[in-house]
Amino acid sequence: MKVLSVDIGGSSVKATRSDDLERRSVPSGPDYTPERFRDDLPRLAGGQPFGAISIGFPAPVRRGRILREPVNLGSGWTGFDLAAGFGVPCRVVNDAVMQAIGSYRGDRMLFLGLGTGLGTALIDDYRPIGLEAAHLPFRKGEYEDYLGARGLARLGESKWRKRVLEVAGLFRAAFVADSVVIGGGNARLLEGENLPRGVELGDNSKAFLGGFRLWDREWIAATA
Repeated sequence: MKVLSVDIGGSSVKATRSDDLERRSVPSGPDYTPERFRDDLPRLAGGQPFGAISIGFPAPVRRGRILREPVNLGSGWTGFDLAAGFGVPCRVVNDAVMQAIGSYRGDRMLFLGLGTGLGTALIDDYRPIGLEAAHLPFRKGEYEDYLGARGLARLGESKWRKRVLEVAGLFRAAFVADSVVIGGGNARLLEGENLPRGVELGDNSKAFLGGFRLWDREWIAATA
């Protein structure tokens, strides 16, 4: 089965097919609606047919249902029937969950996605759980205020890196994780850093692998 794996972000939507792996993208933004996404699908698929679609979405998702409208996109997502709208079987998960699934190698793994905000997901023995740890109180705000794009701009790279590694250690202890994988667009700013034990940098292309894995038997059972 050909799977189209899609990562929806606040500035762009990226996708690749399981049969060719060429990455395609379209711009998104605050006016980007599910109807526009549906219209963009042929371009994202490279004009080729596909038998299923996986979507990593930047908002809380439970059992394939988007629970809250995204902060950085248009409205209408929570009431849109994705499966009916696209005409093929569709699986939707939080975007951090999708990259975590692609990065997973076993045991209990915590994923932190550094981008516009802070994505968090936990996988324990192939059971993925989307978290909203970004919005827990931290210092004079929330974790996302320090590790997201606003924190990077306010603190500068040096202090921001220290905060990221501090929180990675705190979260690893709090979630009793065997490992922490740090991904997202801003993870590149940690390259060359002396990472704490059990903390590693991820590969953002793993998000698409996560989309393909959503249709593997073991992950279907775990995420149903």
